Amino acid sequence: MTSRRIAVTGATGNIGTAAVRALAADPDVEAITGLERRPAGVPPPKTEYVGADVAHDELAPVLRDVDTVVHLAWLFQPTRRPDRTWETNVRGSLRLFEAAAAAGVPTLVVASSVGAYSPAADDRPVSEDYPTHGWPGAAYPREKAYVERLLDSFERAHPEIRVVRVRPGFVFQRTASTEQRRLFAGPFVPGSLLRPGLVPIVPDIPGLRFQVVHADDLADAIRRCVLRPVSGAFNIATDPVVDPRLLARLLRARRVPVPAGLVKPALAAAWRLHLVPATPGLFDTVLRLPVMDTSRARSELEWQPEWSAEATVREFLHGLRRGQGGATPPLAPDEHRRHEIATGVGQRP
Repeated sequence: MTSRRIAVTGATGNIGTAAVRALAADPDVEAITGLERRPAGVPPPKTEYVGADVAHDELAPVLRDVDTVVHLAWLFQPTRRPDRTWETNVRGSLRLFEAAAAAGVPTLVVASSVGAYSPAADDRPVSEDYPTHGWPGAAYPREKAYVERLLDSFERAHPEIRVVRVRPGFVFQRTASTEQRRLFAGPFVPGSLLRPGLVPIVPDIPGLRFQVVHADDLADAIRRCVLRPVSGAFNIATDPVVDPRLLARLLRARRVPVPAGLVKPALAAAWRLHLVPATPGLFDTVLRLPVMDTSRARSELEWQPEWSAEATVREFLHGLRRGQGGATPPLAPDEHRRHEIATGVGQRP
């Protein structure tokens, strides 16, 4: 299935950079338009960057003659302003879907998340028909679940458009390590200390386990969703499930049982003191995530991850220790970001 031209929102972010690489390397893809609020740098082969904010800019003209829209744009911060994230993540998604329909785009591939799923009762893997009502205690799962409802309505209104939902676990790659530390841990967590043997303990919190996928493996799944005549939802994650035992092995640390009831007040206090950017509700979200069954992706997409969960986390930790980043504004290392902020480069008014 040939797709002449593909538009990718969030093209310079963690998932977007990997997706553009994978699509550009495919001979069936002729051209890629990367939609970004802050396009910068030299685009990859076959790719042009277009400055476009899904929450505010006119989108339909950019999408004319596009065969597929891949929607990856997502705003994690500011978590203290859920009205801002809602404007981009929910209203922006709706505006993009409507623009794609108005432009006559035949295929829409949307990055959802394991966070869209309803809380799990146990560790039995869930398939794609598991409820996607999210967890109301944090903006991220609320917004992901709401976008799932928008897609439900969109599919009913536009049966002529092929819609694919990709639901990954936590997505890591080395060049996104510093960005993810900024987004979720903040400046007071020095990545340089996360060396094997230097971290003495790993908190063994009951219920703490999550799935990961390397950005390159997720990008390969997205490429397959674009180029194959599939529709519906696909869970994307690699094995094994990450838990305190695996983390302790990677860090050569000792596991120490810690009740979740002790962690929550500490996170809440750090949040109130502006020591961490991630809300306490995100911790509750992680504890409630289901384990996803990825059988459908492996059978219908013939998708097979090249990175194990252990190798993926190891590469992420390596990037954290070295303060590594990418060449795009969202993934820039700390020193580049400090320069941007000081000079006003790439900042919206």
